[in-house]
Amino acid sequence: MIVAKNITHYYENDIALKNLNITINKGEFVAIVGASGSGKSTLLSILSTLLKPTKGEIIFDGTNYNNIKNIDKFRATNIGFIFQFHYLINYLTVEQNIKLASSKSTTKQIVKLLEKLDIKELITKYPNELSGGQRQRVAIARAVINNPKVIFADEPTGNLDSKNSLNVFKLLKKLTKKGTTIIVATHETDLAKLCDKIYEVKDGQL
Repeated sequence: MIVAKNITHYYENDIALKNLNITINKGEFVAIVGASGSGKSTLLSILSTLLKPTKGEIIFDGTNYNNIKNIDKFRATNIGFIFQFHYLINYLTVEQNIKLASSKSTTKQIVKLLEKLDIKELITKYPNELSGGQRQRVAIARAVINNPKVIFADEPTGNLDSKNSLNVFKLLKKLTKKGTTIIVATHETDLAKLCDKIYEVKDGQL
């Protein structure tokens, strides 16, 4: 699914990652853990095409990232993103926020997805009317509406309490049962244990 070869990355003169190699298979739920500043977010950004490594290459389903001509189209077709901050637009309803990621999606499709996330009744609500856990579920819906092959989640539970954090990880795990690959960067080691694989980044190395 995703193969990273000899990934090295510098921020000016500071080395963030050192010669990393990692293989992630289709349908796996993978956690990348590490202390703040360890390089885990940098690795996630590189794997998700948001950051180009200083050295090394990434292969996605047989395609080298360097050979992708329209990266925006590639992301829209293949990749979903979930962040620590939900980035929902306050003056748009839940349905309208989700449609930003997929203008072709119908209300029926969105209702079905929200039903799976147990928030169907919130479709006409605005983000400021929702709890933190509900907003993050909307962000998950937005990430999966296009049925991406892989979802990248960067500290998706950073602003949630323990109950909602657990629920988010359980929802992500359900998605892998249908073949979606999920890669999550987290400092929550207990939650990481719900994943199929755990990679620890320390001082820029796995």
